[in-house]
Amino acid sequence: MADDFADGPDPDLWVTSYLAHWTTPERAEARYETGPEGLVLRIDADQPDWRPEDAPMRVSNLQTGSFSGPVGSTRGTHRHRPDGLTVRTAVPTRLSWAPRRGRVDITVSASDDPGCMLAAWLVGTEQESERDRGEVCIFEIDARPGATGWTARCGIKAHGDDRLVTDMVEVALDHDARTPHTWTAVWGDGETVIGCDGVVVFRAAQAPRHPMFLMIDLFELGEPGGEYPKTAVIHAVRGWKV
Repeated sequence: MADDFADGPDPDLWVTSYLAHWTTPERAEARYETGPEGLVLRIDADQPDWRPEDAPMRVSNLQTGSFSGPVGSTRGTHRHRPDGLTVRTAVPTRLSWAPRRGRVDITVSASDDPGCMLAAWLVGTEQESERDRGEVCIFEIDARPGATGWTARCGIKAHGDDRLVTDMVEVALDHDARTPHTWTAVWGDGETVIGCDGVVVFRAAQAPRHPMFLMIDLFELGEPGGEYPKTAVIHAVRGWKV
């Protein structure tokens, strides 16, 4: 799996919406444009909240698959909230890239707009079993007002998968996250390793064993404000099944 976004997101690889089954298509659809450095994810001034129940929260996302049960059911990828997610828009089962073990490299430039977060996750698809909910959190980078003080959260989130234990760390970054940096996750054989620019920042003696989609997201969390669009760049993604 590889994409440098020279012609936009590869339609054979990416679903350009954020967990559309838990909401409606116009709320889930990503805003983006193709630039000389890659794909620019955007949050626009007129962009609706992902779900009214989660407002204020807006997101533009790419993911490498989709799965849900029928409308009204609770079956679907990434049941990450305990407050009664139900399917509002049935989506097809699509496994564009959903390995049980592998490696992925993601080169990104984060947003520095207050209230924004750039994130990348591997999330259990759940089409085989509702138990397959575990997540590898490759990074969650909150915006910072300047070039110092950047941190990222990395690790494993069980999300109710009893085979995993939630293990998250906050990593102080020694670089300006607004510039391109490459994050790597390698998982399988009971181990998960996450690194940035070739330096290991997280290691755990556990790994999900179920199929997982890749999700890359730009969020605006909190009340809208400031200048729009708010942006982050995905420069390139490479993935391997091992």
